[in-house]
Amino acid sequence: MNLHEYQGKEILNSFGVNIQRGIVASTPEEAVAAAKKLNETTGTSWWVVKAQIHAGGRGKGGGVKLAKSLDDVREKAENIIGMNLVTPQTSKEGKKVHQVLIAEDVYYPGESETSEIYMSVLLDRQKGRNIIMYSTEGGMDIEEVAEKTPELIFTEEIDPRVGLQGFQARKIAFNLGLSGTAFKEMVKFVSALYTAYDSIDASLFEINPVLKTSDNKILAVDAKVTLDDNGVFRHPDYAAMRDKREEDPTEVEAGEAGLNFVKLDGNVGCMVNGAGLAMATMDIIKMAGGNPANFLDVGGTADAARVEKAFRIILKDENVKAILVNIFGGIVRCDRVAQGIVDAYKNIGDINIPIIVRLQGTNAEEAKEIIDQSGLKVHSAIMLKEAADLVKELV
Repeated sequence: MNLHEYQGKEILNSFGVNIQRGIVASTPEEAVAAAKKLNETTGTSWWVVKAQIHAGGRGKGGGVKLAKSLDDVREKAENIIGMNLVTPQTSKEGKKVHQVLIAEDVYYPGESETSEIYMSVLLDRQKGRNIIMYSTEGGMDIEEVAEKTPELIFTEEIDPRVGLQGFQARKIAFNLGLSGTAFKEMVKFVSALYTAYDSIDASLFEINPVLKTSDNKILAVDAKVTLDDNGVFRHPDYAAMRDKREEDPTEVEAGEAGLNFVKLDGNVGCMVNGAGLAMATMDIIKMAGGNPANFLDVGGTADAARVEKAFRIILKDENVKAILVNIFGGIVRCDRVAQGIVDAYKNIGDINIPIIVRLQGTNAEEAKEIIDQSGLKVHSAIMLKEAADLVKELV
């Protein structure tokens, strides 16, 4: 589950991480009121207006602007709220901006120079350990830094038995070239950041940039936070932060129906029970010359209602030219699934694309008989190769 920048910063601040302070606003009037309040509480006379969407690269798309007056805040907010913001991490249609974050200006003049740092905490799945990745090249795309100057990217591996150790936090501050007050502040920052990541079941904390201010404070100027969906149930307060407007509406609908669904860009819809079988089915579709249009796991209780809901969700994708149903009847009986397919077909009506059904396992023969005698335009198969050949023939 992804969070907005302002939500991520709220979580960071609750764990003692210093942040660039800001107030979220949904209208230009709220934006001006937020700017006034920040002026009263922080003394800032310049503000940063930031679009709040679940995507990076907002500045490149015109979603981050500096405002030097209250009128400027209103104008920038009017221009950003409601726009479809296109960034390198969105589709070509972009994402609609519903809110902006009005943040204090932290790039103020001082005796020493400011510097921007990249820092993230994430799981290295190959090693089975959390790592802290960091670089002196903050404010840039980390992929670009990795490609051009990989020697400027450092990683610190965390032993899960003992957690982040003090010497590791100091090593990070040293590798970043910090000294004095900034060094001490960075050690505190890293320790608090890792505690936040570990405590909320996050799968990613990315801060780009972490800012060393001219008076040697260390601040999180941005915050990209992703929570592990499997751990959200333990944090109902964070679960309430979910913004469904930022998610694919079809995926939201499928989730509410208890279906595991991910939309893809292909032309063959998939309906499968079991994640492993779903992955294998997508491979088969690809080998047959098609492209999977979705990942859809109906689970072990593929009754008529779930099958019908799954069909309706798949058919919302105009790119789908055929649907492959691949069910292994272990827990579920194939004949019940077959009847569910027939009932769903009749209830939906006017399905103008071929449906290929492969049912194997408990009562598979009875299931094939139900499909074959239904009189519907449904192609049945027993073996996977049969299903693949039908996909190749019909798509």
